[in-house]
Amino acid sequence: MQFKPITNHYVMKIKTSFLILNMAGASLLAADSGPKDEVTSAAKKLTQKDNYSWKSTMDFGSFSTSTEGKTDKDGLVALKMSAGDNTREAFLKAGKAAVKVDEGWQSLSELESASDNARGRQFLLRRLQNFKSPADEAVNLAGKVKELKKEGDVYSGDLTEAGAKELLSFGRRRGTDAPEPKNAKGSVKFWVKDGELSKYELKQQGTVSFGGDDRDIEGTTTVEIKDVGTTKVEIPEDAKKKLS
Repeated sequence: MQFKPITNHYVMKIKTSFLILNMAGASLLAADSGPKDEVTSAAKKLTQKDNYSWKSTMDFGSFSTSTEGKTDKDGLVALKMSAGDNTREAFLKAGKAAVKVDEGWQSLSELESASDNARGRQFLLRRLQNFKSPADEAVNLAGKVKELKKEGDVYSGDLTEAGAKELLSFGRRRGTDAPEPKNAKGSVKFWVKDGELSKYELKQQGTVSFGGDDRDIEGTTTVEIKDVGTTKVEIPEDAKKKLS
């Protein structure tokens, strides 16, 4: 059997074929890209930055909280959480946390086993255990939307029924003391600037049971991203020991 020599013309044909295939694949990926993909990409870009800050506000009628947050590329998170006249500081990293309470800095396990297991501390503990950075939370929210629609730099959509119920549970465990929310629904908006997530807003409403009493609640959570690339996260030595 004789083999034909490989000529430059034959090599060029092979390269051209591969180029066409690559271009076709890129076109298909671009065609599949939609508003959800764009929001997810914009959120994930934040995780690639060295650092950023944010401010979040949660308003449910008579109950409201605000949080000033910072995070860096090493995964260290600093939180200053305020509710009324009370303010708590916390640092999180790799599944561990240090929380400043009246007795000083405590780890999550110390906070959980504290004798003063008041509802306020239970709420704080649950909040820290379920914490997601804004970038991760935005991706999570985008996955719970039926369909996102884009108008300019704003993406908006309604939550799925399952997503609305899960979010309205606020991380509470299912059981006799925390039945599934009723009539849960909600919507979410994302603002994207220069390809990066700059803000998002979650609106929720439904009927939630607290201590056996059903309550109709309605609220809004807003998160604004700021100081991307210029944020500094500093942690006290006593708090750092709780993360080691």
